[in-house]
Amino acid sequence: MAQAPFSRRQLLARSGMGIGGVALAGMLCDPARGDTGAQAGGAMSSLAPKAPHFKPRATRIIHLFMNGGPSQIDLFDPKPVLETYAGKVLKDEFKSDQRIGGVGLPSPFKFAKHGQAGIEISELLPNIARHADKLCVIRSMQTPVPNHEPGLLMMNCGDISRVVPSAGAWTLYGLGTENQSLPGFVVMCPSGLPTAQGSNWRSAFLPGIYQGTLIDTQESSPDRLVANIANDRILPAQQRRQLDYIQQLNELHRQARPDDVQLEARIQSLELAFRMQREAGEAFDISREPESVRERYGDHVQGRQLLIARRLAERGVRYVQVYHGAGQPWDSHQNVHDAHKKLCRESDAPIAALLEDLADRDMLDDTLVIWGGEMGRTPTVQLPLGKSPGRDHHHDGFTVWLAGGGVKAGHVHGTTDELGLSVVENPVTVHDLHATILHLLGFDHERLTFRHAGRDFRLTDVHGRVVDEILA
Repeated sequence: MAQAPFSRRQLLARSGMGIGGVALAGMLCDPARGDTGAQAGGAMSSLAPKAPHFKPRATRIIHLFMNGGPSQIDLFDPKPVLETYAGKVLKDEFKSDQRIGGVGLPSPFKFAKHGQAGIEISELLPNIARHADKLCVIRSMQTPVPNHEPGLLMMNCGDISRVVPSAGAWTLYGLGTENQSLPGFVVMCPSGLPTAQGSNWRSAFLPGIYQGTLIDTQESSPDRLVANIANDRILPAQQRRQLDYIQQLNELHRQARPDDVQLEARIQSLELAFRMQREAGEAFDISREPESVRERYGDHVQGRQLLIARRLAERGVRYVQVYHGAGQPWDSHQNVHDAHKKLCRESDAPIAALLEDLADRDMLDDTLVIWGGEMGRTPTVQLPLGKSPGRDHHHDGFTVWLAGGGVKAGHVHGTTDELGLSVVENPVTVHDLHATILHLLGFDHERLTFRHAGRDFRLTDVHGRVVDEILA
């Protein structure tokens, strides 16, 4: 039996709007036609640059996510007293928890003071240590649950269970993007996805144009990093005219459905896909960098993706998130010694290169770099005790550091107890961290809201305070 032909509406719904997305239609904002990006055809682009509530200290973010939970005990929060309790069950006054064994495990790595600030950093990170005077180290981070999926969702979205937007989506929603030819929120994750997968960069109830764009940085060539970016069957001018006509039809369709934000996102994705053909290949092509710069970052996955992160930030991408691997590589339940040595070898030099590169290009002052995972690791042994001991999950007193973007340089904030079991001074919750990040971007975190399901939502929910003590 012959299939009934599609109506025009069905045809548009099944073809012209079938791409999930990010960036506004060409007739609304097209730099190629001389439009400023703020206005064209009487309409404002959803991704055009927007003014925050007050003057920002940071205009972009590079978030280095150490997936799985790095050990602050072995990297940034030395606890020499643990030597006294090596292999011994910690006493009740130290809040011993039988779930984590309560058996002390001192770090096998040496710490030294670095920079004029004298920040103590592990021997595992000699290159980052050279930039100690650029770092603002928060040793008193707290998160509600010591498990990966809720921990990742909390750090990225501010909630352990509800479907809410990610910090990157909120940033793009509030500020727009400075480059209409690249996604404003890019996520780089090599060889697989972290726990909770795409939920970590979702837009949730915000329009789909604010969702993160995932790039698998295991690939190295630009044409494989961003697949199907080139069109060798039609000239750009011809494609532009074709897309303009399709978008006129799409706009008529959208006007009849003004409240359908997902429809708008699909329409906008067509325009972004076209514009990316002009710029994405160049932005992701690190072979255009001088050999000396590429050598500084290193010819490996971490080096490549951090160099790409700098190139994207340089080209106006608002929020770049870089994962160190997948499959919870920092999740060292066993053999924390060898595991963290390997992980630090992979990440130390490239991160130092990024900090140096941003500073050399006068970008560090208005780029906020964030380093950390979803939690930390215990100062005690992961049971059962074996020949190659590891550390369990730890949520009360782990480390995150920031650099650039208006934070105090060469500063340590917060203190954990002498064994690293809990915070004793200046606790910082994830909501506090998010409030502070938004403040550095120029936002009052209580005023950056979106109306959904009968209430105003925000990244910090009903919590959070700006940590003024870490602001420059």
